[in-house]
Parts: sequence; structure tokens; C-alpha cells
Amino acid sequence: MSVSQHIPPDIKKVARCVGYAAWLHTVDAWLGLPVVLEARLAPHKRAALAHATLRSLCNEHVEAVCASVLPQNAGQPQAAFSGIMDQAAFWADLATQDERDAYMLASFNRSPETRQAAFLEFVQRRAAA
Repeated sequence: MSVSQHIPPDIKKVARCVGYAAWLHTVDAWLGLPVVLEARLAPHKRAALAHATLRSLCNEHVEAVCASVLPQNAGQPQAAFSGIMDQAAFWADLATQDERDAYMLASFNRSPETRQAAFLEFVQRRAAA
């Protein structure tokens, strides 16, 4: 009995698709691979695969890959031309989580206590709903 008989079918399909992408080496083959990986591998297995792959690269290539995948910093919020809430929502869509956290905390800390209390009440009411 060979070892491959014990490998789950989904894992075999993933291995074949990785092999096909490497063999074909076309943009379409590589861009289609994430669809297969997401459908066939649990998030922790995809993370392990990504980790192993990135460890096989030099720092320059790791930085290039990460820069192409991770969102770029949104910078500071711009002046509001279409309404302040619309502009804030637009900026938040572009911002990284670290940027959103920094501006949220700084804004909260600079608000008067009455506004902080009103904000916390609003957030807690939404969480309870």
C-alpha cells in the first residue's frame, strides 16, 4: 500500500494544481491557483504554505511579494469635499488596520469626555443589537 493512498483527495488536487501552475507558468495559471487553495485548504494550511514559500525567498523577493499583496498605507485623511462621513469612509477603505487603529485611538483620546461617553454608549448599543 503506497503512502499516496492515504492522502485526502483535496490535498492531491491542491498538489496537482500547484504543479500545473508551475509547469504552465502563465499569468492565468498562477492567478487561478488562489481559488483552488481557498476552496481546498483550511486557512491555517494556506498560511503554512505561504510561510514556507516566503522562507524560500531572499528578502528582496519577500518584500516585493508582500508589497504586491498587502494594502499600501492610505496616508493621512484628506479634506472632505463630498461630506465628512463619506470622506472618512473612503479613507478607512484604503487604510491599513494599523492606520485605522491609530487614528481611532488618537481621535478618541482627543475628544471631550462627554463625546467619549456618547461614543462608547453608541458602540455598546450596536454590539448588543
